[in-house]
Amino acid sequence: MNFEVIWEVIVRTEDETWNLGLLSECIIDKSVKNLANTATIVLPEANFNQVLNLGQIIGRGDEIEIKLGYRGHQFRTEFKGYIKEIITNDGSIKIECEDSLFLFRVSVPNIQMKPASIAQIANYLIQNVDPTINLISDYTIDYEKFTIHHATAFDVLKKLQEETGADIYFENNTLHIHPAYTRKGGDVDYSPQINIENFGLEYKTAQDKRVEVVIENVALDGTITSYTAGQPGGEKITKRVGRMTPETIKVIAETEYKNRMTDGYEGSFDAWLIPYVEPSFTAGIYDSDYEYKDGRYYVDSVKTTLSEGGIVRNVQLGIKLSA
Repeated sequence: MNFEVIWEVIVRTEDETWNLGLLSECIIDKSVKNLANTATIVLPEANFNQVLNLGQIIGRGDEIEIKLGYRGHQFRTEFKGYIKEIITNDGSIKIECEDSLFLFRVSVPNIQMKPASIAQIANYLIQNVDPTINLISDYTIDYEKFTIHHATAFDVLKKLQEETGADIYFENNTLHIHPAYTRKGGDVDYSPQINIENFGLEYKTAQDKRVEVVIENVALDGTITSYTAGQPGGEKITKRVGRMTPETIKVIAETEYKNRMTDGYEGSFDAWLIPYVEPSFTAGIYDSDYEYKDGRYYVDSVKTTLSEGGIVRNVQLGIKLSA
């Protein structure tokens, strides 16, 4: 795609707004599996032999907004969040950023909740982070007991995501918690003949797959019980969860297995900035040479890279949703 790339990086401190005019590279990594979306901005350490002392004017906790586009076509905000860290190394300045889940990187009081739903746990975190934050949660998995001990709210959300497989994200002052693959973000279509630059997908049939899912539960005395779905001899997915009911563990295992046992593509591909796509989108893959492989897939992650070579989106597919 032979369009002129345009970009803008805006940093807002308590006192001023700065536009970072120099940029060597920018990587925006969004995923339903990573809890927080991140961005990495790389700048030269000096400009015309003048050292850029960014650390004196911006720092951790300052708001940041990244806009990308093509002149005359698309120019939109691709990332909003906060500066997490500024690193100077090897003649460059690296700014590590995190989306609004950065606000949850504060300690919360120790507590033991018995029993506890995900919504109850999340509400406890919100009351200790910022009571004005809203919560939308439709995930009904419960814990027999949930303990928070010397942890940040971010740590607790990460634990919930790892153990339950929930999609957890922060958007418009609202913390969202949903079962995996149920959040519908939008629709987009791709074809290797039209708008895919590098096709890295591999098509597999369900009969060619062997998947075993093992969910392990750790009791108070350290005893481990498990529930297994699927067949051994191939890919094995093992997850260790907190103290949940046997019924809940069974649901997690069987849902994970079902999601993986369909005919379809696996892997990722490279595309351009247009069309817009982000995790939770449904991506249609349509190949005029192999129409029987056509289908629609949940997008797990999108990595957008701006460099001297232009802008590239790497799109990672999740489960197949429909033909």
